[in-house]
Amino acid sequence: MDGFHYRWLVGYGGYSYLVEPLWWIGMISMIVGEIANFAAYAFAPAILVTPLGALSIIISAALAHSILQEKLHTFGILGCVLCVVGSITIALHAPQERDIDSVREVWDLATEPAFLSYATIVVVAALVLIYFVVPQHGQTNIMVYIGVCSLLGSLTVMSVKALGIALKLTFSGVNQLFYPQTWAFALIVATCVSTQINYLNKALDTFNTAVVSPIYYVMFTSLTIIASVIMFKDWDRQNPTQIVTEMCGFVTILSGTFLLHKTKDMNDSTGPTLSTRRSKHASQTAFAIEVLPLKYQDCVDDETLPLSLPKADNHYLMQELPLRYKDLNIA
Repeated sequence: MDGFHYRWLVGYGGYSYLVEPLWWIGMISMIVGEIANFAAYAFAPAILVTPLGALSIIISAALAHSILQEKLHTFGILGCVLCVVGSITIALHAPQERDIDSVREVWDLATEPAFLSYATIVVVAALVLIYFVVPQHGQTNIMVYIGVCSLLGSLTVMSVKALGIALKLTFSGVNQLFYPQTWAFALIVATCVSTQINYLNKALDTFNTAVVSPIYYVMFTSLTIIASVIMFKDWDRQNPTQIVTEMCGFVTILSGTFLLHKTKDMNDSTGPTLSTRRSKHASQTAFAIEVLPLKYQDCVDDETLPLSLPKADNHYLMQELPLRYKDLNIA
């Protein structure tokens, strides 16, 4: 394989990561974490569990800074702090878990018109992105890959919660494995998770890790909260004060991720920038040209200047110099 095609596979969303041991270590670690996350969905509402994933932003940014040498500056740290504050706010005001005695109850909630409409919109949007947008803009627009992962991720969380409830009831002595709804949710989880892993790895392989993680978190969490509110009607059991507080916590998380994203390329150095030094040097050079006697005007050109000035400025100076020296009566 020549260097060009290898670079295409590595840097533009290929599958070369499958032969990397470090990728498998990371994937296994992620699977272990998702198993623990899976268990959490069985005992707590999704609107509580999902925002706590803000901790992954801090860990991802720290690892990207130390291992991948991706700069994490002061504003990035502040963004991570805001994510943690928002997550704590949501955790303290989250709704109570709904009592469910059978996986068939979850299926009834999932087949209500409101959630079916949401699921249809999500599936259609994901298919449009996969078959029409990804081939054209997947390698240049970070939102394409993350959009696919986030859309399907909201359905994954709802299915994972249903499957977790089924397993929890089964382990407690009420067998749910003979219900076809349990296996239907398991099939949805397998399909959505495999698709998410594929496009998330493409996003991480193509774009900056410190940027992918917070954007994915914001979109994934937003859609998951919307799906949970529609399907499980979490806000029906809360008063307006709790809902507003949760929204404020979520806006705090959004502010942190926005700050982390928008200032990712900011330089912490306090010295004068290159553009400032050039502007200062240019102004000094222009002053030197202005005080030259008229007879030396023809000797001044772009090649003799330490720093070339824009042609428009040189033309302006050359037109103005005779008038100024004429006024001063300089021979």
